[in-house]
Amino acid sequence: MSSDILGGSMERPNVRGTLKLVILDLLREPNHGYGVMAEMEGLYGVKLSAGTIYPILASLRRSGLIEVAEKGKRERKTYVITKKGLEYLERHNEELKEAKRKMKAYKLFLELGGEELKEAFKELFSRIEELDKGQKGELEELFKDCARQIRLIILGE
Repeated sequence: MSSDILGGSMERPNVRGTLKLVILDLLREPNHGYGVMAEMEGLYGVKLSAGTIYPILASLRRSGLIEVAEKGKRERKTYVITKKGLEYLERHNEELKEAKRKMKAYKLFLELGGEELKEAFKELFSRIEELDKGQKGELEELFKDCARQIRLIILGE
């Protein structure tokens, strides 16, 4: 996450690269795809779908950064980091630290009510074109006031 809404810059974040790095770090201990998904949600509040996690695991495996440790019931594969993967993490240690810091901040954001806020914005985005001029004006004032209050809280005033 070299740049994202949590980090400041408005460039498009490299989310997939960040996820790969964090997932690779989680695989210091053998785990299967659903286990990684559960860890990501528990540690960072990030809910990944199977359609996201399994292509990342396949990519990490093709790159030689992880390998299949064993196959369990119903062909469930358990993955583990390789020596090459550990070396990769060592070379990208600062990026990993920053990614984990931002992901922990994201989880805290969610715990403080960010999940409700996200849902409200989803509703707003789906219906914003239906709003009249008065409603849009109210939202504009609300957003400005909210931004101002957030900054005051952060500054401790």
